[in-house]
Amino acid sequence: MTINKTAAPGHDTGPQAALPATARVSPARWLRAAIMTTRPRQWPKNLLVFAAPLAGASLGRNDGIGYALLAMFAFGCASAAVYFVNDVADVERDRRHPVKRNRPIASGALPEQHAVVLAVLAALFAVSAGVVIREPLLVVTTSAYLCSSFLYSFKLKHVPFVEMLIVASGFVLRVLGGAAATHVKPSGWFLLVCSLGALGVTVAKRYTELTSLGADAVKHRPVMRWYRPGMLRIAQVAIGVGMLATYLMWALGENPAARPWHLASALPLAAAVVRFGVLSARRTIRPVEDLITRDVVMLCCEVAWLALFCVGLYVE
Repeated sequence: MTINKTAAPGHDTGPQAALPATARVSPARWLRAAIMTTRPRQWPKNLLVFAAPLAGASLGRNDGIGYALLAMFAFGCASAAVYFVNDVADVERDRRHPVKRNRPIASGALPEQHAVVLAVLAALFAVSAGVVIREPLLVVTTSAYLCSSFLYSFKLKHVPFVEMLIVASGFVLRVLGGAAATHVKPSGWFLLVCSLGALGVTVAKRYTELTSLGADAVKHRPVMRWYRPGMLRIAQVAIGVGMLATYLMWALGENPAARPWHLASALPLAAAVVRFGVLSARRTIRPVEDLITRDVVMLCCEVAWLALFCVGLYVE
């Protein structure tokens, strides 16, 4: 069996063998493997640290943009640490997966020992960011993200329903971390919208895994034995409706000038939720994130929502 050395990690190129432990890896290849393990396609999630300042139409404290960027860096490091640990923990299972077997650690491009060291360094950078700016709440949110994610990697990923809540909480902790760093207090309705949106994406992930892999889904993620496609589909619809309802409640609580714009923005948001439901109903091994960022109709709905949302924030 041969190894396709030209394929980028994360791309399915057919059966491959792991690199021998004694194989020499060039510094450039090692660096690429380390970066790919941090999931660059997932980095945009860390933009959620700007959610509270955006919704509040304020960067909060002086130099708020700098503090928000530091929070984004902190969660980028925290998520990198989690991916390193998760891929080490799942290395044997990933090697049996049609796509995940090409991840750097599973393929042998990045030694497991190196990944553990990188995870420790990334976690230290994540927590120290809050220490540097003397912001305890940023330390708390990044630490909570790391602790819950590590518990997920080693234990909670096998607990049905709880594991989805843990995954969804990662999105919300990013929002809270950005709010803490910039000193912008998010509203309760706004946090509920973010929470339901994150949970809806997580449920959709499980649904697409179950429908695309079928009986093999349990082999790659044992907790899937507790889920049924119909149950997940109903949950996804209910969560989407709940998110739209809480969004309307948030919009109704805005000042009179902004209220019409934010209520109008619920229309493209609803269209995006419906489109996401249609896309996630199709059998596909593509990541759910691609359904949000690479579908033309979805992108049009998102741009329309963002335009109305921003006009409402800054209208006099």
